[in-house]
Amino acid sequence: MSIKLPIDIHAVKGFLAATEGEALYHLAAEACALGACLEVGSYCGKSTIYLAAACKPVDGIVFAVDHHRGSEEHQPGEEYHDPELFDDRMQLMDSFHVFRRNIRTAQLEDWVVPVVAPSAIAARRWNTPLGLVFIDGGHSLEAAVTDYRCWARHIVPGGYLAIHDIFPDPADGGQAPYDIYKLALASGEFELVEMVDTLGVLRRIG
Repeated sequence: MSIKLPIDIHAVKGFLAATEGEALYHLAAEACALGACLEVGSYCGKSTIYLAAACKPVDGIVFAVDHHRGSEEHQPGEEYHDPELFDDRMQLMDSFHVFRRNIRTAQLEDWVVPVVAPSAIAARRWNTPLGLVFIDGGHSLEAAVTDYRCWARHIVPGGYLAIHDIFPDPADGGQAPYDIYKLALASGEFELVEMVDTLGVLRRIG
């Protein structure tokens, strides 16, 4: 089913395929009834817009967790470095100003709560039940496992865990998201619902 978004999503920087974004939209529309939605790794807001646009009609909330200093692959000299997101004064990556602009342009500010902090710090005192957790943060094994361990436990029964960039074949991409996907299945707490391109959607059992 095609969806209408409040912004030209193709103009928003990001690495989410349209099919994956639309799957997130429909997932968030369902998950809003169970609890808040939360994403780890917002970058410039592409996934946030899909999620928040789905939450808006039912007055749901998306917590967008990102330190906005870029993952390993976004740093100068790395494969996905974007000079437009580099703060020359601070000599650091800074995607937050572009993120805020995109959320404002999409008129979704009332349905997005930016949490500008590393994942582990944001989770330290977390106690809000979540209907959906979308993990698309750092792709090192340490970062991915941290995101999974910090946030999966807050998903309510029947809620969803979505993981981006799952590549079973190492020749196609990094393995950290695939590793936490396997961890979730091996835990016995999650079951696979569907795969949409590289997006794995799992449901919490019980």
